Amino acid sequence: MSAKSKPEPPEVIHGSGNIYRDFGYENADALLLKDLLAAEILKKLDREGLTVRQAQERTGIAAADFSRIRSCDLKRFTMDRLMGIVNKLGSRVEMSLKFKPEAKYATGVRSTMQMAAEPKAAPYKATKSRKAKP
Repeated sequence: MSAKSKPEPPEVIHGSGNIYRDFGYENADALLLKDLLAAEILKKLDREGLTVRQAQERTGIAAADFSRIRSCDLKRFTMDRLMGIVNKLGSRVEMSLKFKPEAKYATGVRSTMQMAAEPKAAPYKATKSRKAKP
């Protein structure tokens, strides 16, 4: 009988909190902000049970635009346009900004080839993550 060895746990790589930055997108912060604004629009529509037609009647924004937001097709939207839609739906946008040096946000994602070429490291010990403040 051969003893089966326990499989190694997968390596955990903590992200930056911005998936676009983790995957090397150039406009990572802008893309994330657009996603957050779109998510707020969708939450508002869902909370109030509004269809895209009802949202159009309330805001004057084309139903097709709400459909694009629902399908996460945000290419046609600027941040200020999304903020305007949030406002027309009866919500305000409040933001606070922090500026940090770019080096702190080096991507944590590595290709399989890079990982295969690296020497084997000691097993990673997982720690509890902190909940984000609202």
